[in-house]
Amino acid sequence: METCYRHSDRETGVACSNCGRPICPDCMTSTSVGMRCPECSKQKTKVKTIGSGSDPTLTYILIGINVAIGLGALLGGGSGGSDALLEGNPFADEGAVSRVAIADGEYWRLVTSGFLHSGVLHLALNMVFLYFLGSQLEPELGRLRFAMVYAVSLLGGGFGALLLQPVGSTLGASGAVFGLMGAALVVMRVRGIGLMESQIGLLIILNLVLSLRPGISLGGHLGGLVAGALATLILLQLREKVRIPAAAPVLLAGAVGLAAIVGAIAVSGSATA
Repeated sequence: METCYRHSDRETGVACSNCGRPICPDCMTSTSVGMRCPECSKQKTKVKTIGSGSDPTLTYILIGINVAIGLGALLGGGSGGSDALLEGNPFADEGAVSRVAIADGEYWRLVTSGFLHSGVLHLALNMVFLYFLGSQLEPELGRLRFAMVYAVSLLGGGFGALLLQPVGSTLGASGAVFGLMGAALVVMRVRGIGLMESQIGLLIILNLVLSLRPGISLGGHLGGLVAGALATLILLQLREKVRIPAAAPVLLAGAVGLAAIVGAIAVSGSATA
């Protein structure tokens, strides 16, 4: 347990939300952006919106990969309509995730399924959300942490889809996109903004309701949402609560993705064609 930077005999688990120094109850000053130490509480807080920083290069790359694969599917014979990219297309045949495929050892589908889409509308909606969320979160989290959150969310979405969908196949970037929604929610909470005080809360609730429609992978959406939120929480908050090496949060967030892979293999173990 760390000790207050002004009172070395007092242990505390609270840190200044601005400079990060540990502070005891006597040194805490409550502000609209969290607890501050005496020095930082006297400073004027600069207004900073989520996403102010570097360009979201990785977000653009991810969008480019998804669009390129979608175009490849169209050139492979899909008409672009609802489910048309799936019909007789080797991309979907070899990339969508299902319990039967995972039980056969085709583990790569846990990744490839997150870059395939059933139609142009499916692709376009996911890419709009990816652009909106990624352009805000990537500069906020940094490229490495953003990549980690996206990857863990994608794997979590695959696990969730397999868990709630014993039969049939699933594909799409929705699990990863829902993970970014969960990440945005965590970032808001870290900043002291409540669930319904931001548009992200309403966005999550609305999309979860829409996920109840037939043909939508509720499990994939929930799995991605939980995995993304958990990974972000570990990356942003763990070192404030526990004294651990700087690399530990990245490793632990990666462990969430590994757990999703193990879970996907476990639930698919008894699948039959």
